[in-house]
Amino acid sequence: MSKAEHQNLGNHTRFDPAFHFILTPVLTVNFIIAIVCLVRHPGLCPAWFVVLSLAAFVAFFLLRSYPLKVQDRVIRLEERMRLEALAPAEWRAQIYKLSEDQLIGLRFASDDEAVELAKQALEHNLTRKQIKERIKNWREDNWRV
Repeated sequence: MSKAEHQNLGNHTRFDPAFHFILTPVLTVNFIIAIVCLVRHPGLCPAWFVVLSLAAFVAFFLLRSYPLKVQDRVIRLEERMRLEALAPAEWRAQIYKLSEDQLIGLRFASDDEAVELAKQALEHNLTRKQIKERIKNWREDNWRV
């Protein structure tokens, strides 16, 4: 996505080239090669190579998922604070009924539509994707990991 192009539902997902296009394919091919070696040459060393390849694969995805979970927690906190500032006092108790998934979807909603979308999310049990599809004025989030 170029700097001139505004973020929207169609282009808001991000790819990390090192993760998605280098490390993931290399670790996948490594695991496949380890299995092929074990099948062709059964033994302790090839079996251990499969175990190490699998461990590297698991560690790689855990190292990616942990910061995403922390980021989702921060988004949840930010969106609750934003909704508390924007929502009428009588509706603020409802904010804590929103799921993490709904709060994460709301992060793209502009201030003028966030409260209404939050109400719709609760009323209709909307998913993150459904919330994002209803956003009219997209608020960019360019800091996502």
